[in-house]
Amino acid sequence: MAQSAEHVLDHLELFRGPEYQQMLANKKAFENPRESAEVERISEWTKTPEYREKNFAREALTINPAKACQPLGAVFASVGFEGTLPFVHGSQGCVAYYRSHLSRHFKEPSSCVSSSMTEDAAVFGGLNNMIDGLANSYNMYKPRMIAVSTTCMAEVIGDDLNAFIKTSKEKGSIPADFDVPFAHTPAFVGSHITGYDNALKGILEHFWDGKAGTAPKLERKPNDKINFIGGFDGYTVGNLREIKRIFELMGIEYTVLADNSEVFDTPTDGEFRMYDGGTTLEDAANAVHAKATISMQQWCTEKTLPFIAEHGQDVVAFNHPVGVSATDDFLVALSRISGKDIPEELARERGRLVDAMTDSSAHIHGKKFAIYGDPDLCYGLAAFLLELGAEPTHVLSTNGNKAWEEKTKALLASSTFGQNCHVYPGRDLWHMRSLLFTEPVDFLIGNTYGKYLERDTGTPLIRIGFPVFDRHHHHRSAVWGYQGGMNVLVKILDKIFDELDKKTNLLGKTDYSFDIIR
Repeated sequence: MAQSAEHVLDHLELFRGPEYQQMLANKKAFENPRESAEVERISEWTKTPEYREKNFAREALTINPAKACQPLGAVFASVGFEGTLPFVHGSQGCVAYYRSHLSRHFKEPSSCVSSSMTEDAAVFGGLNNMIDGLANSYNMYKPRMIAVSTTCMAEVIGDDLNAFIKTSKEKGSIPADFDVPFAHTPAFVGSHITGYDNALKGILEHFWDGKAGTAPKLERKPNDKINFIGGFDGYTVGNLREIKRIFELMGIEYTVLADNSEVFDTPTDGEFRMYDGGTTLEDAANAVHAKATISMQQWCTEKTLPFIAEHGQDVVAFNHPVGVSATDDFLVALSRISGKDIPEELARERGRLVDAMTDSSAHIHGKKFAIYGDPDLCYGLAAFLLELGAEPTHVLSTNGNKAWEEKTKALLASSTFGQNCHVYPGRDLWHMRSLLFTEPVDFLIGNTYGKYLERDTGTPLIRIGFPVFDRHHHHRSAVWGYQGGMNVLVKILDKIFDELDKKTNLLGKTDYSFDIIR
């Protein structure tokens, strides 16, 4: 074999060796093989309008959805609070998926435990798993709070989290006054943004409405602070730091609810931090007194914002604001709510972004883009592309609903560049494949899973979204605010220029635009 302890090959080279090639050929021979010509014929047919019609008619099958399940979002929200250990009532395998998904995107350890439900718990219920699991978590990992959510198994059999947590406290697993907020997050409905919403609402209910019956409901005493919710965001590290900078420039007192920017960006200095940063539990409770709450993602907080509004606060929601107009709207709302002026420094940043967009408009104008991902992200990117004079031709969100569809259609209709663009809620990446073959675009914007579409359809992929596994450290850069808009602009331009260079690489034939200056 080519692999040896003395000469370790990366898998990129290893599986090109003759012995592995022969192994793969032997494997193919007994896996229901078809003639190469027939495979090629079917492959070409799947690129046609006829196949697209059949593809879009399917109802009972989803192929590669651009979303994840609820408990992933619950875990993401939970680690945004000081010393909080996410506890998922379900199987170990499910939790391994959430941890690996977050770790692969952020390149950081992601702490989360499960109640280790197996077949017997599926039959008799998971109460004993909860009792033992909470005790182990409390004693081994020393959290300040344990935030409980659920997987499919616990939801199908109907386990009652509220009752289970109370019973666990009665049996001494954890102290009676220990904070254990919870949310039911069935993975077979909704998506990771639904789970984020449910978990955040559950944590606020716990602190604001009496800690699940163990304390009196907090009496609201309004102050001038503003709460900020980022939502499920793959750029949480860069974005939350940018938002904090803006709040501080404007002199606004604020509380970031579910601030996970530090736990997903811990330093390497010899100390392991299972819990780092996060909204303090005291601030989470006192957030009830704020004058207003701003959500940066409307469809990540569909339940949380009405709950907050019921407690007497003004609530405002945005749609992952990228670019000039969206940031303008955010800052104007912030100024109105706080009574603070927008500082000159931010006005100058706005001017620099407008200048950069003007400098590069000739290269972006008229380019066609396909976008997929979470509903707020898709809306925000589509709005920015319209500002740039580009055409967001296909806007697809697997977890987008009818309200998102109508709002995005209205956005496209408001611009000359959106007239021939279309919105696809509830569709998946196999639908996107048909769109790219039958109505080609210049560029595709989405997460890592789009690389297979890039290879299949030849549409260059610009990686923006969650997860991004195959590129490193994108999450450290903001995409919100004027500075974030600049980052997105540069990312788009880099891909445009890279693709232009690829098309000018034949000496004396296609190299006429292989320019040093553009």
